[in-house]
Amino acid sequence: MQIITYWKRGFLENYANFKGRDTRPEFWWFYLANFILSYGLILIGGATIGALNIIGSLYSLAVIIPGIAAGVRRLHDTGKSGWMLLISLIPIVGAIVIIVLLAQPGTPDANEYGPPTSADAASGSAGITPPPPPPPPN
Repeated sequence: MQIITYWKRGFLENYANFKGRDTRPEFWWFYLANFILSYGLILIGGATIGALNIIGSLYSLAVIIPGIAAGVRRLHDTGKSGWMLLISLIPIVGAIVIIVLLAQPGTPDANEYGPPTSADAASGSAGITPPPPPPPPN
């Protein structure tokens, strides 16, 4: 399942890796997995008593660094500096700008932050959908 693969890659393999690039699927699947896990654990913890009550909060704290690192790598893929992530600190407008920046396709060629990831290199697209094939001759 893709979501588990991307979560492992973002959380376990690249915990505090702020170098390199992340494709759109890598970032958004990782973000979705963290969202589901954080709120799922908080809901389960809220329904129980004892040590399970704080597991969701501890996971949310543990995922702050890999979440920031994934955002930085995603911005690197679009050719932007990771420091652009600080725009999100501006209320409302900053969040909208960051979502737009994170949703942009990555650069298809190597940029100052490194070559495209292996998934991009294999497809040659770097997040850009290739044109459809021409119709067959009659």
